[in-house]
Amino acid sequence: MAPESRRVSRYTLAAEAALAALLVLGPVALGGAARWVTWPLGVLAGLAAVLAVLGARRQGESPRVPLLAAPLVGGVLLCAVQLVPLPPAVLAWVSPEAAALREDVLVPLGLTGFRPVSLDPSATWRELAKHGAYLLTFLAAVQVCRARASRKRLMTVLAFTGAAVAAVGLGHALFGVETLFGLRAYVHARPPLVTPFGNPNHLAGFLGLAATVAVGLALSKPSRAEAWPFAAAALVSGAGVLLSLSRAGIVFFVFGQVLLAGWLSKQRREARTPARPSWGRGAAVLLGLLATLSVGLYLAADQLWAEARTADSVESLRHGKVEPWPMMARAARAFPVLGMGRGAFEAAFPRYQTEPNPNTFTHPENVVLQVATEWGVPGVLLLALGLWGFVRLVRREGHGPVDLAALSGVAALALHNLFDFNLELPACAVAVAVALGAVARPRDAGSLFARRTRTGALPTGLALALAAGFTGVVLVALVPGSRRMADAEALLAERVSARAPGLEVRALGLSLIDAHPADYLLYRLVAMGSVRDGPAGAKEALVFVNRALYLRPLDAPSHRVAARALLHLGRRAQGFLEYRLSHEAGDTRVLISEALPLARTPEELRTLTPEAPGQAPELAAALLAVPERRALGLAWLAWAREHYEGRPEATALWMHETRGRLAQGELPAAEAACAEVERRAPDALATHLLRAEVWRAQGRGADALQALEALAKRFPQDVELAFTLAARQQEAGLTRRSRDTLDAVAPFLTNLQQRARLLSLEADCFEREGLLARALEQRRSVVGLLPGPDSHFAVARLQELLSRYDAAARSVHEGLRLMPPGAGSRRTEAEAWAARLEAHERAQVDARRRERVEDPKAQELEDSLRGSRVVSDSPAP
Repeated sequence: MAPESRRVSRYTLAAEAALAALLVLGPVALGGAARWVTWPLGVLAGLAAVLAVLGARRQGESPRVPLLAAPLVGGVLLCAVQLVPLPPAVLAWVSPEAAALREDVLVPLGLTGFRPVSLDPSATWRELAKHGAYLLTFLAAVQVCRARASRKRLMTVLAFTGAAVAAVGLGHALFGVETLFGLRAYVHARPPLVTPFGNPNHLAGFLGLAATVAVGLALSKPSRAEAWPFAAAALVSGAGVLLSLSRAGIVFFVFGQVLLAGWLSKQRREARTPARPSWGRGAAVLLGLLATLSVGLYLAADQLWAEARTADSVESLRHGKVEPWPMMARAARAFPVLGMGRGAFEAAFPRYQTEPNPNTFTHPENVVLQVATEWGVPGVLLLALGLWGFVRLVRREGHGPVDLAALSGVAALALHNLFDFNLELPACAVAVAVALGAVARPRDAGSLFARRTRTGALPTGLALALAAGFTGVVLVALVPGSRRMADAEALLAERVSARAPGLEVRALGLSLIDAHPADYLLYRLVAMGSVRDGPAGAKEALVFVNRALYLRPLDAPSHRVAARALLHLGRRAQGFLEYRLSHEAGDTRVLISEALPLARTPEELRTLTPEAPGQAPELAAALLAVPERRALGLAWLAWAREHYEGRPEATALWMHETRGRLAQGELPAAEAACAEVERRAPDALATHLLRAEVWRAQGRGADALQALEALAKRFPQDVELAFTLAARQQEAGLTRRSRDTLDAVAPFLTNLQQRARLLSLEADCFEREGLLARALEQRRSVVGLLPGPDSHFAVARLQELLSRYDAAARSVHEGLRLMPPGAGSRRTEAEAWAARLEAHERAQVDARRRERVEDPKAQELEDSLRGSRVVSDSPAP
């Protein structure tokens, strides 16, 4: 190898510039999450590798390939193998799950071609391009960093890029800006520190590596004047790690700093002299860490304390990150030979998800499970090979402070990926490739440690051909990799929303399914497009929705689509079972909003009823609230009471039985049900309230009122009890006492709904007393708190009583605007009401006009009155 004093080739300098651009590109491209980042990543990585080989030839050097390149080469080859279309017999041997997907899902739809191992080929093409780019980046860094000056410059770029990212976040926090540069708002994330990184864990990982490298650079400088910019960069980046509030990021950042201090102390101890203590640099690192922690605590002590309190230590970690690991391990065991395809986890994992979760798992957030699920056993072996190569690199002698800092930062980042996936994105992955390439560089020929450098030399021509070939592969792979699953879903969803013809939706869906065979959402969307056609499309909908449920058994919307299709086909029992499965899969409103109105018999209601605690009383309340379905609800309740006997729901069901019988006017049955409630829960407040309802229905209003007043003395802070008592007092004509009851409970209101109800009850009091203006004021306040059709209609009724027909008509129109679609007769009645009010207003205007014509002095009188009286009909704020 040429001595470092030799002039570096301009090709090597150009390769260094390309690597520096790669280090900056990742953070600028939203932490590597931007969709456009793969093309410049591939171009810059290939350019850096080709220029590095040309620079080596100009300098008379042989390109070297370290041992750590083997896992990257293996990753590229594994991705390529996963994309090879295989005959059915071979596919069944290599990947039984992929073969089952082909035979059970695709072939019946007419998609009979050979299939690759990858369950999302386009994602695997992108991963092939990314791994090829990382390999080229690493090899280019190995060659470029043979020059000490280039090595120091690249590490400086990494250190100051991290400091710049952290400074951007600090600037946003200082000026209170919650959007990136005031232009971009994060939709699916609310990062505590606003930077180009939307994910705070990814931000913490990158800043932790940059801060550690900056510490190494500071320690390598001979004077304080040269060291302080790097120390400041380390301090800013470290503070950024703390302000990200990433618990794992903070823990592993501290680990990296402590690991660096330990290695420096060990190195110093082995080479110490009596005049140089062994703890000098290690102590400096620890002091720097202490300073960083102090700055972070000063800037965000409250946020850090709140995050620490919510962490709940190991328990929070187990529920947040570790709990899904067994499911992911089962998915990995299903693909032992070659995995499910690199990048296919998001598409393929829902088939193995056994617990409902509203979120989509895009990554396992564990590097071991990531490679095990997507690459199978070969991936785990490559991971072990990479770990072995890293250990050999650590054990190599002659590391300087920068080398040890890079190794410490990479080790901390790798351990962080046991609980995160920041290495899956280019920002952190490129930084790690450059840092490891700088450390794995071949040593100088005259170096004492050159013999310990394990690298393989390549002929320059062969190295150039390989670099150019890999660059071509990367760029070619990006073409099929541009077909993203999210784009396919959005395209098909747009056609379904536009109510495109069923045949068009089916043809488009099949073409997209052929590219993304494991995406359950595509099958569901085709089914949704078909089920709209009623019985004619129901069978087609079942064909596709069954495949969606094969790929994601816990997909609640798919169960709902299946229920609709089965009802169209007259298979009602199965349809209501699907509604129940949709509820159990996470759609908590499907039973009330859609299934219950369609049920006709108690048997269908039994099929709908879930076993989860607390659901049966909710169904009972919804059934009994509709007068036309009350008899059906009571018939179902007879079964439900027996079915839930011995469970906590039983008492609540007897309460609903009592109220249902009262609503039906069946007083003896209501009395018997109430007695049963008193037997089961004699001391409960709800039992006493129920007894008061029964007495009131039996004509014993005075007894009911007396009981409620006694209860109010025992439970003075119970808001619902106070509201019930106030309503009963109003019915008895005790409006003043009703207002006193409401005033007593006012300090204990906890939400806007309770406040609005209190104001409504006060309005009722004023209206009963004939104080319509005060009642109207209270009703306007209700509109300001909870705007809705009923509150606007209540205002309109009072305005009509006050002969303010124009204002009343406006209030009715406001209520109509807020009414949900499908209101039916209620909307018709409201529209007729508004027309009647407008007719009254026109009649009043005509009458006043006639009066002015007959009596000119009336106009002057009206103008003077209008100047002295201002009436506002707008809702109170």
